[in-house]
Amino acid sequence: MIAHAWRDGWRRVAQAPAILMGVAVMTLLAALPFAVALRGTLAAHLGRSEMAAQAASGVSYDWWQEFTSQATGLGSTFTPTIVGFASTLDGVSSVLDRTGEVAPVAAAVAGYLLVWTFLVGGILDRYARQRPTRASGFFSACGVHFFRFLRLGAVAGVVYGWLFAYVHPWLFTDTYRTLTEHLSEERTALAWRAALYLLFGTALVLVNLLMDYAKVRAVVEDRRSMLAALSASWRFIVTRPRRVAGLYAVNAGMFMALAAAWSWLAPGVGGSGLRMWLALAWGQAFLLARLALKLHFLASQTALFQASLAHARYAARPLPAWPESPDAELVSQ
Repeated sequence: MIAHAWRDGWRRVAQAPAILMGVAVMTLLAALPFAVALRGTLAAHLGRSEMAAQAASGVSYDWWQEFTSQATGLGSTFTPTIVGFASTLDGVSSVLDRTGEVAPVAAAVAGYLLVWTFLVGGILDRYARQRPTRASGFFSACGVHFFRFLRLGAVAGVVYGWLFAYVHPWLFTDTYRTLTEHLSEERTALAWRAALYLLFGTALVLVNLLMDYAKVRAVVEDRRSMLAALSASWRFIVTRPRRVAGLYAVNAGMFMALAAAWSWLAPGVGGSGLRMWLALAWGQAFLLARLALKLHFLASQTALFQASLAHARYAARPLPAWPESPDAELVSQ
């Protein structure tokens, strides 16, 4: 069942390449204004100085340190951790260590999540039906589920907020201090911190699974109540823990394999001309692979649910159809 859902998920993603391309374009458009703004900040700081010529031909760490020491706002995000595999590690660390984002980046993330909340209903509907729904069917599903998923997102926000506001400091401040205050070996303290990371990460994964399957059940079964969808998601997870956990583990393993490949092949700083453009192309290829993997999570979870409780192409909500009536002909004229 797990292997079938995994393969079926990739088949569904491959059958709808427009979704992957659309999500990639959305991601690019979301980042583009901030890239242009950051470019202006860097250009204003460099000016026509000799340092500008050095920065154009390669990386000047002296200038980089000078810039980051006085940068504010969006400019403070221009650090060495944005380069290559360091960006992946920084993203994971920011979640586990509860590192806040600067205001412009937080606003961009919020806007991106809002657009994603709108699109995910149409994405899940397309993957559930496994046939073209055209723009009318896709955006109709997006509109139908948008406000439902906003309510679900509010619930998720409360749960995640509680985890980061209360559980995180309890684990990594109070509990960690109690466990390590009398230790003499740094290795043991590191092991305890790793165990707490694992515990907190498991809690985040459980909430993520609960929300994902609530979305799947809301779309496939056309549920209007998000509390009912959450309850149904919980029942599905606890009655099939091996299948749900196994599929998630396989998908997570794929992400780790992709991250490992990126850590080995990620371009470093420096270089110009063809080398610079190749580094940019490789970075975009990695981003596209990450987005495909994100979509595969949704597609494979949908496949697992349909194989377990419905059938492979089941979706309760009918596609919108243009009415075949004289009134429709009058409207079209």
